[in-house]
Amino acid sequence: MRRPGLRLRVTAGFAAGALALSATMALVSYQITRQSLLAERERTTIRSATYDAAVVRAGLAGTRPDVREVLGSLDTGGNRRVVVQRSGTWYSRSADPGLTEAIPPALRERATAGNGIAVQRVRVDGRAALVVAVPLSESAVLYEIDSWQELERTLQLLTVVLIVVALCTALFGAGLGWYAARYVLRPLTRVADAAQEIAGGARQARLDPDAAPDLDRLTSSFNHMVDELSARMERDRRFAADVSHELRSPLQTLAAAASVLNRRRGQLDERTAVAAGLVVDEVDRFQGLVNDLIELARSDQAADRTPVDITELARQVCRAHGVDPALVNAAGGATTWCIDRRRIAQLLGNLLDNATAYGGGATAVHLRTAADRGIIEVDDEGPGVSPEDQPLIFDRFVRGRSATARANGAGTGLGLALVAQHAAAHHGTVVVQDRPGGGARFRVELGECLP
Repeated sequence: MRRPGLRLRVTAGFAAGALALSATMALVSYQITRQSLLAERERTTIRSATYDAAVVRAGLAGTRPDVREVLGSLDTGGNRRVVVQRSGTWYSRSADPGLTEAIPPALRERATAGNGIAVQRVRVDGRAALVVAVPLSESAVLYEIDSWQELERTLQLLTVVLIVVALCTALFGAGLGWYAARYVLRPLTRVADAAQEIAGGARQARLDPDAAPDLDRLTSSFNHMVDELSARMERDRRFAADVSHELRSPLQTLAAAASVLNRRRGQLDERTAVAAGLVVDEVDRFQGLVNDLIELARSDQAADRTPVDITELARQVCRAHGVDPALVNAAGGATTWCIDRRRIAQLLGNLLDNATAYGGGATAVHLRTAADRGIIEVDDEGPGVSPEDQPLIFDRFVRGRSATARANGAGTGLGLALVAQHAAAHHGTVVVQDRPGGGARFRVELGECLP
């Protein structure tokens, strides 16, 4: 299972932290608010019950008091209901058999025991309520039942509000985490972009030390690494160029001597003639290797792009390499590409030579465009390239196993490496694929080639 990215983890961490913090604050706030509201409501109910008890006590002081009439004189509002138990008889303002049943027996015992005001929270018809028992005399007790339905609704509304606030806080935390991750990863993104530019051949790419002062060490280390790498690549390039140029002069002399020897092979005995032929072949191969090394040394330079008719260029290259120009197939779209003519000509020539040497000859050269990219495909009818060799054949001095078996070791191992270098100089790539119907297909994509 793929591990989530750093930005997603940071965002999720901020969101989880914000949710945990807001949930904790919401829970604490709810408990404090709930306890405060319940305690205040309880005190209010006790005060009201005490006042009502004083009114009822005064009304019962007469010789023949009417208890219902006394209870009817109370202002209990819509939430409070009052009942009186006097000498074992229950009195209320209206008939309500369930009201007396809601009064817990334990509360009745405490009230009749004469221990003062007794309070107990109960549920009446599934709703929260508070029962206050106030003794009126030795034989009479007033019970006032205060419904907390509105208070429960208030607490439910408070719960919903706190949940919404917690979720909004979590979303805000996620947004803050996303921004923080983006801000923190921005220098790393610049490092990745710079590394990609350097891999594409832009060795002058560097990180700006002033862009992220907190990452000064990373910036300086990266720039120093690039400087060292560029210096080493430049030394290697100069060494290859110098060696190649120094080898050219003696090679030309050897080539001239070998040419003379080759022309006189008919005058030599058989063994000497065979040896002379081997010398001529190896000198030619050595010259090709030196020329490829010189071209590789030059390939690190930027491409010199100019508008070029790619179709005509491909046909010229085909004719120069002994391939039928009719194999060039230009699909619809612009045929004028902004490319380095010399590099693309050599790229095409190397692919055609590769197809001739290892693939039984080229069968088609396809040219087309996709967005602002130019695509070149060269098909052959050979055995193809094994999946194990496909990632390797564009390295220097590397040839696939099938190529080694078919070409008798005549190649230099640098042709496809030059193809990759020229494609990279055009901000492009080269891959080898299996051609439908058999054979190999070398596909080159050139970036930003349309004028």
